[in-house]
Amino acid sequence: MSAEAISFFLPEELNASMPPERRGLRRDYVKMMVIDRVNGHTSHTQFYQLDHFLKAGDVLVLNASRTIPAVLQGQLEDGTVVEVRLAHRKSERIWEALILSNTVKAGDKIMFSPLLTASILTTETANPFAVLEFNLCCSALYDQIYQIGQPVRYEYIDTPWDLDYYQTVFATSPGSVEMPSAGRAFSWELLFRLQKKGVKIAYIQLHTGLSYLMDDKWHVEPRENLEEYMIPEETAQAVQKAKENGNKVIAVGTTVVRALESGADREGRLKAANGWTNLYITAETKLQIADGLITGLHEPEASHLDLLSAFVSPERLKVSYEEAISKKYFWHEFGDMNLIL
Repeated sequence: MSAEAISFFLPEELNASMPPERRGLRRDYVKMMVIDRVNGHTSHTQFYQLDHFLKAGDVLVLNASRTIPAVLQGQLEDGTVVEVRLAHRKSERIWEALILSNTVKAGDKIMFSPLLTASILTTETANPFAVLEFNLCCSALYDQIYQIGQPVRYEYIDTPWDLDYYQTVFATSPGSVEMPSAGRAFSWELLFRLQKKGVKIAYIQLHTGLSYLMDDKWHVEPRENLEEYMIPEETAQAVQKAKENGNKVIAVGTTVVRALESGADREGRLKAANGWTNLYITAETKLQIADGLITGLHEPEASHLDLLSAFVSPERLKVSYEEAISKKYFWHEFGDMNLIL
């Protein structure tokens, strides 16, 4: 069974349309399903109990990328209003973006604010993304994006929640256009409690690209989804120390798994690295770094389920997901959590 075969009916009421805080819960009090990698056994608890499942010496690896408000409204020089969804940062000034308009062409200029404009360098009919060059770069560009942009929201979100709801508490470096949502359930209190127990907290950075393209005619295969990542020396050393001591390395999110496995050398040692990855992880992938995974719940037939299948068999995963549905778990970025260990 492949992830394409992990098909299940997800009732609409299990799409989390509001953050837990607006449902009267602390962010770390969402439900958590725990799946044993060895035997497929499942148990159910709440996320704030995570410290009960980790041991002193284990390493928890978080993605420190901060969500940007990637949906921008602009105008062409003839006054036509266009919506631009930033997709991937290619350099300090240049982004790939989804432009929701059939009238734009290479050479057009889009005005977003009195300070911010962008020139369209390319629009290819075979590619959903145009290439934009902004007139600003670096922190000046991000300042404008944060002032005028809105977060990417999906069709099951019926209220325009503020950007703050799309951030993890520990995010530092702006660049993700969709929230690295597996880390959302962490509170500082839980992180401090884990550290007090002797669990090492380490960080990587992977800026997530745009996965939701608004239109069924566009579909980006996982191998076409290049994302920029950075593994600091401190994290590489912490991971190696855990491996040598027989402790576990727990990745928080599919983005972290991709970064860690991309940074492994041929001997299976993690190296400090900067680069781009299009690594596509499936049930056939032999994981070299990640021993466990904290993630949200993924929709039927999503490519993320292929990655989860590297930790636990698709057959067991399907059974666990059916169980989560029967127990009314919430799906997506504001939903409940899954620990595979």
